[in-house]
Amino acid sequence: MLYLAEIYLNVRGINLARSIDKRWSSTLRSMALVIILIRSGLGLNTSALRKLKFTLARLAFLPCIFEAVSAAVLVHFLLDMKWLWAFQLGSFVQAAVSLAVVIPCLLELQDQHYGVNKGIPTLVMAAASFDNVFCISAFGVCLGIAFDSGNLIFSIFRGPIELLLGITVGCLVGVLCWFVPNKNENVNLPHNRLVILLCFSLLSVFGSNVAKFSGAGALGVLTMSTVAAYGWTPIGKAPVAMVMSLVWQLFEPLLFGLVGAEVSVAYMNTKVVGMGIANLVISLIIRLVTTYLGLLGNDLNFKERLFIAISWLPKATVQAAIGSVSLDIARQKGFTGQIEEEYGIQILTIAVLVILITSPIGAIGIVVAGPRMLHRSPREEFDSALHESPGVKVERKENRVLESSV
Repeated sequence: MLYLAEIYLNVRGINLARSIDKRWSSTLRSMALVIILIRSGLGLNTSALRKLKFTLARLAFLPCIFEAVSAAVLVHFLLDMKWLWAFQLGSFVQAAVSLAVVIPCLLELQDQHYGVNKGIPTLVMAAASFDNVFCISAFGVCLGIAFDSGNLIFSIFRGPIELLLGITVGCLVGVLCWFVPNKNENVNLPHNRLVILLCFSLLSVFGSNVAKFSGAGALGVLTMSTVAAYGWTPIGKAPVAMVMSLVWQLFEPLLFGLVGAEVSVAYMNTKVVGMGIANLVISLIIRLVTTYLGLLGNDLNFKERLFIAISWLPKATVQAAIGSVSLDIARQKGFTGQIEEEYGIQILTIAVLVILITSPIGAIGIVVAGPRMLHRSPREEFDSALHESPGVKVERKENRVLESSV
């Protein structure tokens, strides 16, 4: 989907993607992100998340920071880019993991019960959301310093504010979904839960964009769907998860197609491409090693740590969204024809390379390595990992009888 959309944009004589309205594209991509974040939240294992909370913190921040710093150092010396611009690229145009690529692949593995005994899909999906918030916030800080615009102190504290705001709003709305609609309703309860959760999730993402706290919106959706699912129990969330899975089949080609349609190769030149690939390879190796080492000190084995390191490779959505921001602002500030414009073009070029190289390699790596490196839990072990109450077990037993009857 991604590559075909890139062909539609970049091959002469086709040009189908050039007529796509940018506002519609951005809106549809945000809606698709909402769908995949809801699916992720509904699939998170909260008991495993509590058990792996310290591992989650290390995974969310250490690989990102090490890759960002190494990429900034490399482009500074390879392309003679000023430090502030180098950190705009490393910090965070390049380092952010793609939720749109990672989460669907992990949900597929989770549905097949791979890695659920140790909460590996939950760990990676949750850490990816924190990774995105951190990267987007850090990029904003570097951008503000480079162009000397905005309130610098506010920009520095934007990241913690977005984390706190996203988690707080998500928890409040998630708890509200426990009681509204009334769980004793016998008619249309799953439908009403679905509508309420979807509406609040859309409000979180689009409202946070309007309020200039875009990172908080995605984290808020993940948090509210996780908290809501915890209160609904597995049987209560199953119909909602099933519908969201069907909706994702519609939005999946829209998301990847529209992300691919943002990837223009018009600015590529041989030197920047060569140096960009060298920078990407070296910084990704550093990221892989940091990820593996950051996972030490728990009950994960060698293959499981290696799988998580591989699943931490794909990048696409953040790069497509902010890859051209530095260039656009440089031109708006009147730096056309100056070194600042050249830096912006280099950042955009490397962002395109990051998408072209890491998205397919990372997605294929997750799908291929998952069944080979992760333990596949039998149904009984998978059920016990959910830490359900006795009432839920009785409810599931009744549900199985109903399924058998059908």
